Amino acid sequence: MKEITVIKPKKGLANFDFKELWNYRELFGVLSFREFQVRYKQTVIGVLWAIIRPLLTMVVFTFLFSNVAKIDTGNVPYPIFSYAGLVLWTYFSTAVGQSSNSMIGNSKLITKVYFPRVIIPASSTIVGLIDYAISFIVVFGLMIYYHYPLTLSMLLIPVILFVTWLLSVGVGLWFSALNVKYRDVQYALPFITQTLMYITPVIYPVSLAGQYQWLLSLNPLSGLVEAHRAAILGNVAVDWSTFGISIAITLVVFISGYLYFKKVEKYFADII
Repeated sequence: MKEITVIKPKKGLANFDFKELWNYRELFGVLSFREFQVRYKQTVIGVLWAIIRPLLTMVVFTFLFSNVAKIDTGNVPYPIFSYAGLVLWTYFSTAVGQSSNSMIGNSKLITKVYFPRVIIPASSTIVGLIDYAISFIVVFGLMIYYHYPLTLSMLLIPVILFVTWLLSVGVGLWFSALNVKYRDVQYALPFITQTLMYITPVIYPVSLAGQYQWLLSLNPLSGLVEAHRAAILGNVAVDWSTFGISIAITLVVFISGYLYFKKVEKYFADII
């Protein structure tokens, strides 16, 4: 008689089984690399799209918001002001989009073999980090062109990027789990992402919100984008209070997303 092993989900905070995730680290790496290959497969210019997307967006926004709307960014030229925000925003929006649709895209894998399902949406956020690193080349170019020196504040960028990754994973876990049951999510997500961009100080200074700046601080991306811009330009100090709020909210989003994902993952193979 064969021995049957029944795998049951753990409850509560016990869901954070880091040992199990570590045991499947090779699968995480394989899925991450596959995402990168699929993303740029049969493209003419390949990874250069990582630069072209935020760069063209910066050009359009510079024309609209700097030349036409005359948005005041102080003594910071609008191209480097906007690009310093766009490069981080592009990573977040790409990571969330890839992660949110990852469960549907890997439905055959999910129904055939057991592994921690959380690996799928989490691995989908890694390819965006490569895009971020490539697109950051333009940041250095703009800093040279506008005579912005490298400062010690740039050492904070890896921390900011890690928190942004954590936020993208948390949001991705929520949406990927919901997308399995409610396919409307994949249609609503672009609208949600676009709306979120305009309530995040990516292309305008947070001072433009006036007395409603406190509302923007409730959006975790606001503190991350502002800290990212301050770390690159070095012209103003990082707002640690807003950055701290962003970290706290990010942790809430990540933990709640993880717990919800683990709670409903037992139904994935049946309804995907």
